[in-house]
Amino acid sequence: MRVLGIESSCDETGIALVDATGGARPRLLAHALHSQIDLHQAYGGVVPELASRDHIQRALPLMQQVLDQAGHRLADVDLVAYTRGPGLAGALLVGAGLACALAAALGKPALGIHHLEGHLLSPFLSEDAPEFPFVALLVSGGHTQLMHVRGVGRYELLGETIDDAAGEAFDKSAKLLGLPYPGGPHLSKLAETGDAQAFKLPRPLLHSGDLDFSFAGLKTAVLTQVQRLGDQVAVRSADLAAATQSAIVDVLVAKSVAALERTGLDRLVVAGGVGANRLLRQRLDAACRDLGVRVHYPELHWCTDNGAMIALAAGMRVQARLAELDESYSFNVRPRWSLEELIA
Repeated sequence: MRVLGIESSCDETGIALVDATGGARPRLLAHALHSQIDLHQAYGGVVPELASRDHIQRALPLMQQVLDQAGHRLADVDLVAYTRGPGLAGALLVGAGLACALAAALGKPALGIHHLEGHLLSPFLSEDAPEFPFVALLVSGGHTQLMHVRGVGRYELLGETIDDAAGEAFDKSAKLLGLPYPGGPHLSKLAETGDAQAFKLPRPLLHSGDLDFSFAGLKTAVLTQVQRLGDQVAVRSADLAAATQSAIVDVLVAKSVAALERTGLDRLVVAGGVGANRLLRQRLDAACRDLGVRVHYPELHWCTDNGAMIALAAGMRVQARLAELDESYSFNVRPRWSLEELIA
């Protein structure tokens, strides 16, 4: 079964083709990705209407690029998968509309995929793929969650953010420091030259006894420091960036370790955009080494939104007999969609 995956939830247009034949792990045949960073940079953040229009322009050329790279024709596709949610409503509708139109024209089924499940399963695209069960630290955009993953569709929520997610804490703090969009990577790069001990910032819910997260208070603390520094912000920005990153990473690592200890599992999977953070990887590697726990990360290019993770998730759902294949070609999108609703 060849699965065409379409990702359009926010500011990346991703298309991929995956072979999910038989019971073997789905194999990536080709993928292409277009980032809208340059488009949104002038506005300091994603403009939903511009994002939707750009998806419309990019999707079909990217699809042809993927088919050419894989040496296949559109008629060779057996299933068209798309991101149904969560994400920006207009952007999601572009991918859903295209997927269902293609599926109808081909007489093949369509399948809507949860964006976060795509991230959750993205490490299976790696050569060093994990095995079930594992604890997953899902740190993607506006989502920070810890999950007990027993198999495809077998997810137990252990803890999640009650306000701002880790990615939002990075981006909002970066904006307070005057860094360009997208803020998180710029803050992390600036932090490399700073002193993380120069500012004392809070670690919200670090000792709460549960596995939930909260980063809104950290953002407020960064704002307070920026206001205190006044004209000196530029001079001290690297130190404040380093202190901010350290606070976020401290909480993520501590909660991940607590989740591993609570479940008794010896495997951790990290997925989502923040999973590309170098300090987070270093700190998790060190903590898990002490625990005798194996850590799996997707390659850096799989941390961002992409079509491969959507095609992969669709293929794994079909193999697990969890997919409800749609041949009516009607569709709706779920801008807000809890991953818990997918639990088998």
